[in-house]
Amino acid sequence: MVVVFGVQLMAQGQPFEKGDKTINLGIGIGSALYSGKYYKMRIPPISLSYEQGITNKLGIGYIGVGGYFGISGSKWETEYLTYEYGWKYTYIVIGARGAYHFDLVDNLDLYAGLILGVNIVSSKEIGDFPTGVNVDEQSTGVAHSEFAGIRWFFKPNFALMAELGYGISYLTVGAAYKF
Repeated sequence: MVVVFGVQLMAQGQPFEKGDKTINLGIGIGSALYSGKYYKMRIPPISLSYEQGITNKLGIGYIGVGGYFGISGSKWETEYLTYEYGWKYTYIVIGARGAYHFDLVDNLDLYAGLILGVNIVSSKEIGDFPTGVNVDEQSTGVAHSEFAGIRWFFKPNFALMAELGYGISYLTVGAAYKF
């Protein structure tokens, strides 16, 4: 049994290297996107990222590049006299990402990197307060984030993952698939 377990660990080896393609799907915990009194979450922070190993081993690891998509939404709502009013916000982050993957432990992918892209925020007025103005706005800006992550490959192609950084949330947890 020990031999079988050892062979399985050897077969899994380095979880990220040149040519590997990985997709992460995660849900965010903690966000600075419009939170506080009167704010409620409409869409939890969800992210999808793709990465491909592009280099042979450099130092103690490999470099990967890919893309990032994150979405979240909140609602600000209150009452004034007999009226209810507020705004719905949607946040979208789309960007390119690059990371350095440390080749230190079998089945464990430790990495750190950067995201650079665009942040799209839209708002829509809601409620029955008679302002006479229907305010629907959209704004776009530069999005950037430093992040550090870990993937634990419990199967050769499947992993649990966690990332700290500021994409769509401070902490993202989820699953990864390598193909």
